[in-house]
Amino acid sequence: MSQRSILTAFSFVIASLPLAAAPHPCDRACMTALVDQYLAALVKHDPAGLPLARGVRSTENTAEITIGDGLWVGASEAPTTFKIYAVDSATRQVAFYGVMKEWDKPLIIALRLKVIEGQITEIEHVLARNLRPDRMQNLTTPRPGLLADVPASERTSREDMIDAAYLYFESIEQRRGSVAPFAEDCERHENGGQTTHNKTPLPWPVDLGSPEANRSMAILGTLTCKAQVDSQVLSFITRLWPRRLDVVDEQKSSVFAFPMFQHRGGVRRIKILGVPGVDTIPMGGGTSNLQAGEIFKIRGGQIHEIEATGVSLPYGTKSGW
Repeated sequence: MSQRSILTAFSFVIASLPLAAAPHPCDRACMTALVDQYLAALVKHDPAGLPLARGVRSTENTAEITIGDGLWVGASEAPTTFKIYAVDSATRQVAFYGVMKEWDKPLIIALRLKVIEGQITEIEHVLARNLRPDRMQNLTTPRPGLLADVPASERTSREDMIDAAYLYFESIEQRRGSVAPFAEDCERHENGGQTTHNKTPLPWPVDLGSPEANRSMAILGTLTCKAQVDSQVLSFITRLWPRRLDVVDEQKSSVFAFPMFQHRGGVRRIKILGVPGVDTIPMGGGTSNLQAGEIFKIRGGQIHEIEATGVSLPYGTKSGW
């Protein structure tokens, strides 16, 4: 029998064998339902029923924890009205940004789950507690732009979305707003506080330690995303690394990142450029890292909405991933 005949016969035999059922893919509805199931389990303080893989890894504010510890202990109410999902079928991950309660006090959770063949293999919590009461009105429901689907004809490619989010971090490091593709209407919220495009000066989401600094930052909060970077106000950030652009939701045209902001603490006073009424801002100094969870909504290749949360950690803290 010729080699070709042997291969033909072998192919016939293989084709005749019954096919094994392919693992059922966890689509968008499946992924978002899994997030809801996970959050409900947190509030019940009981992971029973969750499809946890053997050896699942879990971190909370970068520290590795055992399922049942951390937020599992005090979670008292699941997210209700402030909920944003990002599903990335290419990397089999889902991310979530929402407001829930721990010991009956509100917190922001940035959550990431990795799901392989229907089982959760990775869990990441970034939690922001001690939210300002006067900013909770921005944490009732998400901005519509963050929730909306983008028509296929208007979507930015996956690669260009990743580039846009990456360049946001690059613009901060380079201190040049033109580096990032900011839309003119770009609006950033941090822990519920609107930090750009305010019509009138509003307090910054965190107290900066002096009346002078707080007044100046309120004025800087009226600037556009681009102008704020150009003002040099973010120059106290030494480095943004790792940037971790983990979840890219092509249907929503959004990128969910888990970047680490590094503050070496050498900046004692920032010289502000081009902002009438603000010359310099005193800084408290001190070293720290900030683990963040950030969503970038990208339309037409430009960044329109940014929703961010973060927790301050000791300088040198690693991301855990």
